[in-house]
Amino acid sequence: MIRQVIGIGSILIAAVFSNAATPSQQADRIVIMKSARQLELLRNGKVIRVYRVCLGSNPIGAKEREGDGKTPEGIYRIDSRNADSKFHRALHVSYPNAADEARARRMHVSPGGEIMIHGVPNRWRWLSFAFQHIDWTAGCIAVKDDEIEEIWRLVPNGTVVDIRP
Repeated sequence: MIRQVIGIGSILIAAVFSNAATPSQQADRIVIMKSARQLELLRNGKVIRVYRVCLGSNPIGAKEREGDGKTPEGIYRIDSRNADSKFHRALHVSYPNAADEARARRMHVSPGGEIMIHGVPNRWRWLSFAFQHIDWTAGCIAVKDDEIEEIWRLVPNGTVVDIRP
């Protein structure tokens, strides 16, 4: 009995001090509504968190080519993460998808890549307040540093990312 209590206590203490969310707390979908500058985390179809986002410097329309300053639109996945990014944490979005690549081929351009959900640039953290109200990325989705910490914990690799106009 004492071993069970100690074992359960150890698990609870580890869960409290761990940075990872349990599977029942994690999101299973991210919906980004560009026009509303909003990112929602969903679990089982219900919104569990909402964040304000900043987008690419040319936010209207779907990303067509590398360097256009647009944020993609479509269905993607979180396919990797970078804790040592030049931005405060970064979740990699699986852009370009097959449709994006086909469109770029038809246009004879590179679709670009390296689309992330991330925080503020590390070298500009002292100016983080200035990054909260303008579209400043090269096509990524940016949130405040404390928010990317929460998203990092709640979003496992493989999570669907639905980016809407």
